Amino acid sequence: MGGLVVAMDGPSGSGKSSVSRGVARALGLRYLDTGAMYRAMTWWMLRQEVALDDAGAIAARCGEPAIESGTDPDGPAIHVDGVDVAGPIREAEVTGAVSAVAAVPEVRARLVAMQREIIGAGDIVVEGRDIGSVVAPEAPVKLYLTASAHARAARRTAELAGTTVEAQKADMARRDTLDSTRKTDPLSIAAGATELDTSDLTLDEVIAEVLRVIKERT
Repeated sequence: MGGLVVAMDGPSGSGKSSVSRGVARALGLRYLDTGAMYRAMTWWMLRQEVALDDAGAIAARCGEPAIESGTDPDGPAIHVDGVDVAGPIREAEVTGAVSAVAAVPEVRARLVAMQREIIGAGDIVVEGRDIGSVVAPEAPVKLYLTASAHARAARRTAELAGTTVEAQKADMARRDTLDSTRKTDPLSIAAGATELDTSDLTLDEVIAEVLRVIKERT
């Protein structure tokens, strides 16, 4: 692994996507959204009508789709078999199913290998749920962003139409449980990671704090 690698982990709604892109822009680094890769795999499984309650069926077909992830923080593209899925992977159908697909070991093995290949050249900010613990444990800078349940749900509600804070809070609690209790690569705070609570901070304040941590670590 060459160059600077910043591993940014945390649960949904913690602000890691906006923060990661902001940090990447500030430092002129590439950016990788690993969660988008799991969403892309889920989108493909749904289109192929693979039974998402059948881990064996998911494992058997997870090698088929060609997933390409861009690294431009100003426009992080994601394609599946040449189709731009940046919009569709954020829809409710995918959001409700992604934890089940991401829990399948064969899916994680394939996508982690792809992520490591992209990270290999360095000079990148990588966001996800297992970057500092599994994907790039040797990263010189590891952060874990968190926030209160209410703050996380309020942020997601502001991004999505037709939902409520309480509905988002319930959905996030469900996803947190699935992500933190799965057998393969569960969501956790990596050894040596700096934990940052973003509940009462603005985006600019969080970015500034992350930049301070990066300066300290490098």
